[in-house]
Amino acid sequence: MTGAIGASDLPPLVDHHCHGVVRGDLDDTTFASYLTESDAPAAPGTTFLDTQLGFAVRRWCPPLLDLEAHCPPGEYLARRRELGAHEVTRRLLRADGIGDYVVDTGPVADLTGPAELAAEGGARAHEIVRLERLAELTADATGSVGSFLSALEAAVDRAARTAAGFKSVAAYRHGLALAPDPPAVTELWAAAGRWLTGRSAGDRVTDPVLLRHLLWSAARTGLPLQLHTGFGDPDLRLDHCDPLLLTDFVRAVRPTGCALVLLHGYPYHRHAAYLAHAYPHVYADVGLALNHTGARAEEVLAEALELAPFGKLLFSTDAYGLPELYVTGAALFRSALARLLSRWTAEGAWSYRDAERVAALVCADNARRVYRLDRDRDRRPGSTG
Repeated sequence: MTGAIGASDLPPLVDHHCHGVVRGDLDDTTFASYLTESDAPAAPGTTFLDTQLGFAVRRWCPPLLDLEAHCPPGEYLARRRELGAHEVTRRLLRADGIGDYVVDTGPVADLTGPAELAAEGGARAHEIVRLERLAELTADATGSVGSFLSALEAAVDRAARTAAGFKSVAAYRHGLALAPDPPAVTELWAAAGRWLTGRSAGDRVTDPVLLRHLLWSAARTGLPLQLHTGFGDPDLRLDHCDPLLLTDFVRAVRPTGCALVLLHGYPYHRHAAYLAHAYPHVYADVGLALNHTGARAEEVLAEALELAPFGKLLFSTDAYGLPELYVTGAALFRSALARLLSRWTAEGAWSYRDAERVAALVCADNARRVYRLDRDRDRRPGSTG
């Protein structure tokens, strides 16, 4: 890098937290519903395309479907239907600049799995196992408390042989103010008994004791553990999702060697950056936030880079359902990072060589190291590429 740093100068990305995409065609209302975390309709006279994310979609995606950037929403959606879901997905994913997808395989009803996503995007994919979903499926297949707990232990161990890591949505199910230590055996059996009694198939795990047990079960495998923090849909209480609530757990889990990866963070992304700064096994990203802040993504990324060590910040899109979200997440991140690096080097605060090195770390190298993607490429049947 010897002048202004452009987005095209940045290396291929590793998207360390994402989901599958819808396989079939979508009507206009359903398409727009994937552009919001709300479960309510848009304001009268508008759609969810009238948001920072909606404008980002109209900026970055139409040229990939042979349209002008910022074309009217109706024109874009008509072109999308004309091409069909498969062709749209192929075009968009092949243009997103992502070389590896690290895919959360929680409830995925009609979404593509890791291998299918990799094939559509011409990339590699790796699996992240959702802990709460694993517990719920195990409970569906067992009866007594003893059989449930032993089967759950076996399921975690089995998943650890092939997965790149685990993820917890305890932030949604209870909040992050959990007791930091693993539950005692008597406490665990009592909680499992309460949950299993009268439970119907598919009922969600929300008991804080069971959620703690899941976190510690994953941590003991030594694989990375992703934790949702901050912004999300109305299922959560945002004030219960501040990553600082995890401080005692962060301290307690450190001896296991498990890397904790704090997802999203917004509006607490500075808090997540502090934890990554203070504790050697904590990492952070601002994934979901960049898509939803759109034209303000540069400011959010700059705030994360204030305290987070450059070897501790990772890139993700948290794309879900729409291939457009991969394109916008990658484009907003690349353009925001390029502008920041250009400004800091032009001001003499950073050298070009350092800017180039940090870009490589944040775009891909940190994720490759944390999830051991290259070392485990041939060992894990869940990886493709």
